[in-house]
Amino acid sequence: MSTVYAVTTALLSAAALLVLVRLLRGPVALDRIVALDVLLSLIVSAAALGVAARQEGSFLPVLLVVAILAFIGSVTAAHLIERREGMR
Repeated sequence: MSTVYAVTTALLSAAALLVLVRLLRGPVALDRIVALDVLLSLIVSAAALGVAARQEGSFLPVLLVVAILAFIGSVTAAHLIERREGMR
C-alpha cells in the first residue's frame, strides 16, 4: 500500500509543479486564479492522502474547512477580476 501512496504523492507533486508554472507565467489574472485554485486543491488532496496513509481522521474537518475557504477565495477573486476588467 505504501507504493500506492508514493506514486500518488509523486503524481500530486508533478501536478503541483506544472500548476506553479502556470501560476507564475499565466498571461492573465484569471489564469493565475484558476492555477491557484487548482494548487490549493492539490494541497488538500495531498493532505488527505497523508490522513489516509496514517489512518487517522482527526484532520478531516480541517481539510474540509481549507477546501471551502479555497473555493470561496477563488470565486471571490475571480468575481473581483471580472468586475475590474469589465468582462460582463
